[in-house]
Amino acid sequence: MKKINLAITGCMGRMGKQIIKSAKSDKNFKIVTLTENRIINKKIHNIRPSLNTLEAFKKVDLIIDFTVPKCTFEVLKVASKLKKKVVIGTTGFSKKEENLIKKYSKKIPILKAGNMSLGINLLMYITEIASKSLGNNFLSKIFEIHHKHKKDHPSGTALMLGKGIALGKNKNFYKLVGKKYLNKKSFPYGKKINFNSLRKGEVIGEHEVTFSSGKEIIKLNHEAFDRALYSEGAFTAAIWLMNKKPGLYSMRDVLNFK
Repeated sequence: MKKINLAITGCMGRMGKQIIKSAKSDKNFKIVTLTENRIINKKIHNIRPSLNTLEAFKKVDLIIDFTVPKCTFEVLKVASKLKKKVVIGTTGFSKKEENLIKKYSKKIPILKAGNMSLGINLLMYITEIASKSLGNNFLSKIFEIHHKHKKDHPSGTALMLGKGIALGKNKNFYKLVGKKYLNKKSFPYGKKINFNSLRKGEVIGEHEVTFSSGKEIIKLNHEAFDRALYSEGAFTAAIWLMNKKPGLYSMRDVLNFK
């Protein structure tokens, strides 16, 4: 297989650094471009980081973006002009921004996932099945923990799991979103899906979906120990996306969950 010429955005961030590290030991990729939202006056692996410009992305096959929404749209604007494929691991998008990503996907192939982990995507699938099977007799809520540096809450992964609950009930996710708590020791169930986010230490990621009928409780959970989970998942997604037509895809498509 010919190596994929790769661009990594947000190269100074936590995930940017992890993706660079993983790419250096993956024979399927060649890093040709690194970008940041500011001028960096030093080389990283013999590449001088640049801004998100037409020139920066001209020679790449695919862009992996784990940044912030503002940066992601800078990238998509350029990528759509150059017809480049994009894997998005960025989280924290509004409903309006989600719709804008769909518009870009009519021009270029985009794979977007709030979490690239195989385990998390399997958990979402199981969550959907549980939600469908348990029906309206069970209330549900979602708890997540991340490191103290994470800015958005609930996490993109927690929202993914919420969408799994909504899919199971065949309902609109945005109409099912309940209250969003931050750093609460406990939080209630509701008629809608309530979320509680805890930010502490250097926790990579823990997620728990709970269903309760009042007579019994069912818990589904996942814990991540290594950030490489996400970069490896992004690479799996990137390879899969290489021969796809314009469209908006997810890890569910990559993993062929029906």
